[in-house]
Amino acid sequence: MTATKPPSPMMQQYLAIKAEHADKLVFYRMGDFYELFFDDAVQAAKLLDITLTTRGQHNGEAIKMAGVPYHAVEQHLAKLVKLGCSVAICEQVGEVGAAKIVERKVVRIVTAGTLTDSALLEDKETNRVAALFVGKKQSALAWAALESGEFRVKIIEINKLVDELARLNVAELLCDSHFRLPENCPKIPISRLNSWQFAPDTAFKLLTEYFASQDLRGFGLDLDEHSAAISAAGALLNYLKLTQNQLPPHMDALTLETENQFIALDAATRRNLEITATLSGKKSPTLFSVLDECVTHMGSRLLAHWLHHPLRHRGHIQARLDAVQALISGNSFSGSLQFVPSPVLNGGGLGWGQDSEDNANLLAPESATPTPTLPRQSGEGASAAPPKMYPHNPQSREELSGSLKHIPDMERIAARIALGTARPRDLSALRDGLLVLQKIRLPNSSLLDTLAACFPQTQAVGELLQAALLPEPSVWLKDGGVINHHYNNELDELRHLQTHGDDFLRELEQRERERTQLSTLKVEFNRVHGFYIELSKNQAEQAPSDYQRRQTLKNAERFITPELKAFEDKFLAAQDKALALEKVLYEQLLTQLQAALNVLQQAAKAAATLDVLCSFAHTAQQYGYTMPQFSDGAELSIVAGRHPVVEQQLTRFTPNDTRLDSAQRVCLLTGPNMGGKSTYMRQVALIVLLAHTGCFVPAEQALIGKIDQIFTRIGASDDLAGNRSTFMVEMSETAYILHHATPQSLVLMDEVGRGTSTFDGLALAHAIAEHLLQKNQSLTLFATHYFELTRLPEKYEGAFNRHLSALEQGQDIVFLHNVQDGAAEKSYGIAVAKLAGLPPRALKAAQKQLKSLENQNSDRQLDLFAEPEWDNDEDETEHVSGSLIVEKLNSINPDELTARQALDLVYELKNLLNK
Repeated sequence: MTATKPPSPMMQQYLAIKAEHADKLVFYRMGDFYELFFDDAVQAAKLLDITLTTRGQHNGEAIKMAGVPYHAVEQHLAKLVKLGCSVAICEQVGEVGAAKIVERKVVRIVTAGTLTDSALLEDKETNRVAALFVGKKQSALAWAALESGEFRVKIIEINKLVDELARLNVAELLCDSHFRLPENCPKIPISRLNSWQFAPDTAFKLLTEYFASQDLRGFGLDLDEHSAAISAAGALLNYLKLTQNQLPPHMDALTLETENQFIALDAATRRNLEITATLSGKKSPTLFSVLDECVTHMGSRLLAHWLHHPLRHRGHIQARLDAVQALISGNSFSGSLQFVPSPVLNGGGLGWGQDSEDNANLLAPESATPTPTLPRQSGEGASAAPPKMYPHNPQSREELSGSLKHIPDMERIAARIALGTARPRDLSALRDGLLVLQKIRLPNSSLLDTLAACFPQTQAVGELLQAALLPEPSVWLKDGGVINHHYNNELDELRHLQTHGDDFLRELEQRERERTQLSTLKVEFNRVHGFYIELSKNQAEQAPSDYQRRQTLKNAERFITPELKAFEDKFLAAQDKALALEKVLYEQLLTQLQAALNVLQQAAKAAATLDVLCSFAHTAQQYGYTMPQFSDGAELSIVAGRHPVVEQQLTRFTPNDTRLDSAQRVCLLTGPNMGGKSTYMRQVALIVLLAHTGCFVPAEQALIGKIDQIFTRIGASDDLAGNRSTFMVEMSETAYILHHATPQSLVLMDEVGRGTSTFDGLALAHAIAEHLLQKNQSLTLFATHYFELTRLPEKYEGAFNRHLSALEQGQDIVFLHNVQDGAAEKSYGIAVAKLAGLPPRALKAAQKQLKSLENQNSDRQLDLFAEPEWDNDEDETEHVSGSLIVEKLNSINPDELTARQALDLVYELKNLLNK
């Protein structure tokens, strides 16, 4: 029996590492490749379409292997993450030597929610990882974005989990291994944790150690009151520590979000309003695609965040609106620069650090974090420059956008600096961007003043990078050519040796010829023998005593001297030493930059905020948007409002007015299909949403009262995975609205009850409208085809009728898209069907069937827009003919008729029908 050969030391090392990461693909670094083995290789070869091969044996079987080159690893990682895989990156961390296996360890774990490399991320989407804790009394959701340093937590109701995940667009969710997610939960990668990883005491200790604080009260968190939030945040922070192989150093605060910070939007409303994705899942045309005139990726990400997080704090909203107005009008400073409190630049728009409802923690010059002194390698100090006082000639919006085009994705670069993974080109782009920021001159507004105060704080960082980096450094640090000249004396000497070695050799040759008087003496170099002095055979015997013979040729002898040997050793080692020194200097540079992370992150937020405000100003100017006004009452008044997305798809868009208040809360909206009811309702919701993001709105005037939530019940489709019909989805969404809408909510209901029989649907629609009127008392637009509902204003003072107008021309219809007072006269369903292209025969049959239904007795299911009387003589004649036929049939007994009598009766009835 043949004994099984034990695995090689390298394979033993791999198997030990793989055992610790059994649920992940292990990318094992071997020279210039990342290799995968066994089942990992099979899976990767299939997913990445790379070659599967074998190498050696293990337990008598060939070891399957696949690999990717290290310089192309990002594209492969991106593909694997999109396919739901997690990858453990195992690097060579020890010295390469012939006598022992190279030490390796996993330096990071790549998961869907912990990506920071730009090659792996969508430029205009924020990548978040969230942790859910579900307790007996309280549940909480914590989330973080490594790319920006965002770290937040919120106490939630577990039945609102789907809404929260939709709001945050979470890329990866951590939850307890025993927790069962809701059936309608978004399809996102789930990572299961053990229950003990959510222990509040352990989480509290980890968080306080991380933030170097005695407790978490400074972040608004108390262990007794917010234990669920602390558990979720602690589990998330520990997960980041495990995946990044370190605690991320750039999350400087944990923010507790509250319900009253933002206008609430449930998942259905976000989907129906098509904020960042169409109903079919496409990225355009959407509200975001229309508004996104940002010239930086971080600006686009912030815009998307603002649109999904409309503010409720009027002061913060007004500060954004004032900034947009200043950018449009190009106001200049009047007198010295004044700093006043202004809204926040981070995602919530509330504060630089911890969000505060009273806006107490806003950035002002006296409270701004100072830029640390960043000493240069040459020994010269680079002290922080004082904030600049801006001149009286601010840049125009076009000029500001032109400047911002040169700003890189500072947010993600700062994150990579914090994690120690920033590349040379990242830092050179950051350097160029910081230098551009120093030249920005902004108009005058409270928010713009705050932004302007951030940029001078990074001057020292920009100067450090300018001194430390070559103008165009290499892509990879391993290639050298990164650190600038005159930054480090030793590096300059090594480079001088490499580039000016020929000068030394010429000088040495001249000196040796003069000293020895040997005319054939030459100093040369080749890769095999290095440097040498060559003499002809005739003169070789006259070589000085300090010449040591190195090589004998047919017609010449080659020698080496102590001086030349010393130069050779120094020259050959210079490149390796220069590369090693550049690596050390680069790591020192990253350490210095990590000390300035706070000001870099603030400058990044400020630049992104300025980009969004410039985008708002551009959109307002280009499309004729106006500044909204706000009131404290329960009202909504819009003059000549437009749908911001639909108007871009049409040659001519018809504006419409909207008026809702405490006296008239529920608008019953009727009109034909395709008449524009859904567009009209959506435009009202989008105008309200835009106003609360600090954006001008597509209307001549807009006065908006206090709004706490926006609900929409517009359109529905089957939820096959959840075994729910269209009607069930519709009723579920409606039930949610009736349970949560308040008198300060805006509710849009579109054709509720149409998924069932007419009587059932009418009864439900009537009851729902009454509930909104009596119980919720919300500002409501209620679109319906049930004409009976138009009688509600006769019973309730808070209800009123409006309709979308249309014009009939024969059997054709023209939609006017104009909202008018009163109820619609008819539905125009067959006319719309004709526009849709139904065959004439089917249309004629439908018209005949409609008339038949209209002639039914009092127990019939009515066409709810039908007139109660006959419209013309032809209808009267058909009615009379039908009555005669009925009378004739009632007068006979079929069993008593002969065959001949029955045939005569058929002819008689036919004649009556044709009269």
